Amino acid sequence: MNSLVSQIVNHDRGVAIFFLGQAGFILKGMDGTLLGVDLYLSNCCERYYGFKRLMPCLLDPSEVIFDYLIATHSHEDHFDVDSLPNMMLNGHTKLLASPDAYQYSKAIGLPIEQCICLSEGMACQHSGLEIRAVFCDHGAEMPDAIGIIIRMEGKSIYMTGDTALRLDKISEILQHGPFDVLICPINGKFGNMDEREAVSLCKWMQPKIAIPCHYWNFAEHGGDPQRFSEEMKKQLPNQSYRIMAMGEKLIL
Repeated sequence: MNSLVSQIVNHDRGVAIFFLGQAGFILKGMDGTLLGVDLYLSNCCERYYGFKRLMPCLLDPSEVIFDYLIATHSHEDHFDVDSLPNMMLNGHTKLLASPDAYQYSKAIGLPIEQCICLSEGMACQHSGLEIRAVFCDHGAEMPDAIGIIIRMEGKSIYMTGDTALRLDKISEILQHGPFDVLICPINGKFGNMDEREAVSLCKWMQPKIAIPCHYWNFAEHGGDPQRFSEEMKKQLPNQSYRIMAMGEKLIL
């Protein structure tokens, strides 16, 4: 058992957030509920697009059994076609997928009885856990992309998904706030907000803590956490934020 798996399995105090690189996060509650969001654990993007992985895979798809996996859209760095089949072999794990990712699930032969289509405005609830799909603007080619709000054990976590900064939609999302954690991309490519825009989003959302993602994994994707930090200190010196290393754990 590697050290990350050991931390995940043995965690039992507070809601924990683990960063797996790119836009991938694992959340675990004290009751043992385990969620994986947009996990990219393979090299399939190199095969499809020539995007070579620059950061190591920290988790083998067979090492952890999740209660829920979430795919916010069908790009393969969020819907890992090489890892998802192995992660769902156990018959227990449920996949909550945006409409386009749900269709992709059927196309690659995932067990459809374990898949749930989650479109904007819908929510999945179970034993105090709520996963809600909210607006996301990932460009005209990805109209079904979603952001998600996760509520577990009294904590509220807003993960924007891959999205541009849309100030006209902030009040709509804030109806579900306030947020303990805001997680958003900073790479500024493929329709995503950049470092400065991510800080602007924080200005409106005012989360207790902000976490940037979507950097370092592919040379083609961009993203500079140092620039995010500099912009944050300049624009919002009182805003708490955390730049997470791959495999790092944050306890709420």
